[in-house]
Amino acid sequence: MNKTRSPRNLAKMLAYVLGRRPDEFGLIPDADGFVKTKDLLKALHEEHGWGYVNESHLREVLITTPTPAFEIDAHRIRARQREVLPPDPEAERPPKLLYAPVRRRAYPSVHANGIYPSAHPQVVLSAQREWAERLGRRIDPDPVILAVNVRSAEEQGVTFARFGAGLFLAGQIPAGCFSGPALPDEPAETARKPARAERHSDRPATAGSFSLDMEKAAGSQVPASLKRRTRNGRKIDPQRLKRENWNREKPPWKKN
Repeated sequence: MNKTRSPRNLAKMLAYVLGRRPDEFGLIPDADGFVKTKDLLKALHEEHGWGYVNESHLREVLITTPTPAFEIDAHRIRARQREVLPPDPEAERPPKLLYAPVRRRAYPSVHANGIYPSAHPQVVLSAQREWAERLGRRIDPDPVILAVNVRSAEEQGVTFARFGAGLFLAGQIPAGCFSGPALPDEPAETARKPARAERHSDRPATAGSFSLDMEKAAGSQVPASLKRRTRNGRKIDPQRLKRENWNREKPPWKKN
């Protein structure tokens, strides 16, 4: 492994991301200081030179480093020393607008009911739209970015807390306190298609089958080649008939 991808360099990077400035990477530790491992990997993959990192590299650091700066618990990871993490006091005066990313599929519901926490215990907002777009792409390839009117939300009792540089947290954002793109038009109800029996009344219901018209069959003449030859009501066996003809006595004019 080259110097760039050495466990030692990765350990230093993780110590900075998890123990000092998770806000620079859009990571918000929970009350116990943990972030989801998958969220950490997504943040690292956005940084030049760290796109190779996966969970096995994290565990390699734990094994090869005498005193690793982090610990892993199932699917979560946190710094061992968290005293220098950015505090999250109430913001004295947040910007007039904050930006929140939501999944595009969830946008109609969010538009009607408001923004509620999903991946994190609180709603994560950014003071910069570019940062919100970056965070949004971690949850949806094509996220919807909503502009939150801070004053309107505060008038409805919302409290914003700052986390690090440029990130803000809120319990929820009521409907009507944010703006976004127009809702997608609902697809018009398509005309009811006729039933299969109506559309294909002239086709057999089962593949490979055919319908028999009894009236037509009764009125048609059976080809002579298909008629069964009978004698006294009994079916004639061609082989039997041949044997009978062979054993039949020859006419006088054919004798001798």
